[in-house]
Amino acid sequence: MVIAVRPATPEDAAEIAAIYKPYVEGATVSFELKAPDERTMRSRMAASDGYYPWLVVTEGESGAVLGYAYATKFRDRPAYQYTIETGVYLAQGTQGRGNGRQLYDALIDTVRAQGFTHAISVIALPNDHMIRLHESVGFRSTGILREAGYKAGRWVDVGFWQVRLNDATIPPREPKPFSEIGMVWNW
Repeated sequence: MVIAVRPATPEDAAEIAAIYKPYVEGATVSFELKAPDERTMRSRMAASDGYYPWLVVTEGESGAVLGYAYATKFRDRPAYQYTIETGVYLAQGTQGRGNGRQLYDALIDTVRAQGFTHAISVIALPNDHMIRLHESVGFRSTGILREAGYKAGRWVDVGFWQVRLNDATIPPREPKPFSEIGMVWNW
């Protein structure tokens, strides 16, 4: 199967919402309690305002979206503007085929080119598959928050994974918008 990674468009919102839904409704991977619909997902994508990337991996012949990855603000305070938070989700049944790795490679190459300093990923535990994926692209464990969320009748720990994207300079360099850099993939 031929796959391609490309920037997500608003037209992908329905497929992205459909991919995310099982992670919300049938798992503790996401701490959301209600799956966002197409309109909500489209709003989230638009909220990146051309600054943070959203990428999709597609099946080449049909163009069907098999997964997505995105970056967003790590926290709202201005001093955090050089650090991003990342996420990646794959359609059910498509895990283990390299799609997540290709998405994450493209996302990391892109945010590195934008000039961000660090990427953080928050992983609900246990989740060996996601830990392996993150560590395969350079993330390292930086800590665990015990019983950080309550979902599906149980308390869930979350782990923080971090990767250095660029050196932390003084003064820091302003990251460039995704709309200016575009997708970068050093394959």
